[in-house]
Amino acid sequence: MDVVAAGTIIAALDGARWSVSSLPLGGGLIQTQHGLLPVPAPATAALLKDFQWRNDGVSGERITPTGAAILKHLISMPATQLPEGRLMSTGIGAGTREFEQLPNILRVLVFEAGTQAESMVVATINFDIDDMTGEEIQVAADRIRQVDGVIDVTTGQRTGKKGRVATSFRVLAQPDRLDEINRQIFTETSTIGLRWHLEQRACLFRKSDSMPQEEGILRVKEVKRPDGSLSRKIESDDVALHSGLEKRRALKAKAERNQE
Repeated sequence: MDVVAAGTIIAALDGARWSVSSLPLGGGLIQTQHGLLPVPAPATAALLKDFQWRNDGVSGERITPTGAAILKHLISMPATQLPEGRLMSTGIGAGTREFEQLPNILRVLVFEAGTQAESMVVATINFDIDDMTGEEIQVAADRIRQVDGVIDVTTGQRTGKKGRVATSFRVLAQPDRLDEINRQIFTETSTIGLRWHLEQRACLFRKSDSMPQEEGILRVKEVKRPDGSLSRKIESDDVALHSGLEKRRALKAKAERNQE
């Protein structure tokens, strides 16, 4: 029941960004099919590697393997700072186990990001290719985009040594995933060297929306500008499913207006 309920809520909040505060460590032993095991359970500890923990002095199993799996699914990169913004809603759920020192509850806070741009640090990876075909370049770029931690991949044309046409790659990535991403770049391309640096990135909060159509659902990204105005952009893959240039243009224009 808890897995189904969590999955239903997560699916209904498509496009939301999730964060979690430091996790309660707990303590003591729990009875399992394999006998007595220390808290947190081995499965819980393995799933929540790299998450922040705190010891509040309250013993017992504070996080179950099921809860750990849900957190790991929602949060691939544990946040070091909780989000800021306007508090929109709160929710509280109570467990059946009783603790003497504190209530056994889980609280969820829903924030709407402010209109100011959110600043973050990203890694920019650059490299050039002059000995791969266009088809190979496309496959490599698509595979790099799928690597966990990659934010965006763009390519451009340059002229290299001896007049050879070269393709320049620019990969935006989460800094803590650099090693994994660099390995994948060396695997998928012929480059033998990478350049990377850290830089600030400002982003406006994006909200996912959808438009029901006779032919299906069109997904739309909505962004609130600092002056309060809204800009909308439709998912190109959804538009591409429709036949006819004029129909695709009409759908795009309708979706990207502030009102349907």
